[in-house]
Amino acid sequence: MAGDLLVINADGPETRVALIEKGQLVELYIERRRERGIVGNIYKGRVRRVLPGMQAAFVDIGVEKAAFLYVADVRGAPEDFKSLFLDSDEPHGAKGGKNQHHARIEDLVKENQEILIQVAKAPIGTKGARSTAYVSLPGRNLVFMPTVDHVGISRRIGAEKERKRLRAIVDSMRPEGAGFIVRTVAEGVSEKELRADMEFLIKLWNSILQKNKSARAPALLYNDLDLLLRTVRDLFTPDVDKLIVDSKSEYERLMKFVNAFMPDFTGKIELYEGRDPIFDGYGIEAEIDRALEKKVPLRSGGSLIVDQGEALTAIDVNTGKFVGKKSLEETITKTNLEACKEVADQLRLRNIGGMIIVDFIDMDRDANREKVMRAFEEALRQDKAKANVTKISELGLVEMTRKRTRESLGRMLTEPCPYCEGKGYIKSKITVCYEILRELRRDGHSFPEDALLVICNPEIADILVTVEQQYIEELEKRLQKKIIVQAKKRFHLEKFEIQGRDAAEHRKMEQSQET
Repeated sequence: MAGDLLVINADGPETRVALIEKGQLVELYIERRRERGIVGNIYKGRVRRVLPGMQAAFVDIGVEKAAFLYVADVRGAPEDFKSLFLDSDEPHGAKGGKNQHHARIEDLVKENQEILIQVAKAPIGTKGARSTAYVSLPGRNLVFMPTVDHVGISRRIGAEKERKRLRAIVDSMRPEGAGFIVRTVAEGVSEKELRADMEFLIKLWNSILQKNKSARAPALLYNDLDLLLRTVRDLFTPDVDKLIVDSKSEYERLMKFVNAFMPDFTGKIELYEGRDPIFDGYGIEAEIDRALEKKVPLRSGGSLIVDQGEALTAIDVNTGKFVGKKSLEETITKTNLEACKEVADQLRLRNIGGMIIVDFIDMDRDANREKVMRAFEEALRQDKAKANVTKISELGLVEMTRKRTRESLGRMLTEPCPYCEGKGYIKSKITVCYEILRELRRDGHSFPEDALLVICNPEIADILVTVEQQYIEELEKRLQKKIIVQAKKRFHLEKFEIQGRDAAEHRKMEQSQET
């Protein structure tokens, strides 16, 4: 069976990385050079506001929006360790005083205080970046946590013998009081390679501390690798058969990096020389377009409707034209089982995070609901992002959360429609016409002039002078004023204006325009 494939489009103003598993696009990463991400960056920040009511603080790190620092992410507070570990076991035995469990933000930081923090989550929507004082520095095989006394092993390393070997090696080499997470790619790696990774990360941390001594807040102390090199560090695993990139200069930079840190992988890197753009050549461009659609077809004929809101995403499962061959219950269950994998795939590809509700089709039998739940949980296991899922309800609803560290694909590649202002709908033409007629009846008497000018979108104007002409004439009799409808091309469908005009003057103006 073919292994995974990494396809990198770097020949342009943005870098796009596609991860393909078994011929299917499963993850997409985008970084625009003008909008370089800040996740992983380490800053010397200055506390601007302390909010006891929220048990949080806002920290100026020198970017547009202040970073948000929650009490659990401040050293000296009860640690939210899970947010630090990329793919590790949950840590145990971290040291902390008994008095820390009730620490308050106002006791830990003060306004105008300088503090060393790392960005854990990118700014999303109107929210600033989420930050933490518990720094983690990812290497190829290890993640260094200089402020946490703990050794963790990736859950994806299953063999207990290998887990014990790796833990013993790292435990014997690590500095006292510091911690490391052993990443999945470290399985089978020699002690020499682990030591080299550890020494590099410790030197990197020491250089950050040196910068921190002399820097004036707010200041950037450490810039994480760009997307191209992060891809090699984080995604270029032994499961990947080939990495192909379309830029010669970036190919050479990749080869230099891989030669230095993972020479065994150089034979897997290839420069793309096809005539078509690389994402077209691999069919990725069309997949990206489909990932922005609201409706996702299922092979059986059913479909998903993905409705992503500001605070919650709802995914509705529909049978569509699929009618099955036996009972309705069997048809519904089969559609739901097919939807399980597709929902998990869409969450991963679109990078949808936060609160999510999946509305499976109602099933009568408990056994079928349990079968669908098991299939859904199994499908989610392929996702690196942490998810918490509730049991399926009798109505077929599943509530879940998925960890979010960056903008979703939809938010990154789209913007609110300027016409409907992001609502996803506009008023119907006839609704707008009736609004105009109501306003004429309500306010027409208030104009001293003997004519009323209605300025509106051409499609609205057409309805007023044809379909609603009779009512317009009735209004003219009631108001004792001439009603003139004027179309204006650039007017939004919902926009209109009513002005008072002198009828005779208006006729003269029209005649002069005609001549």
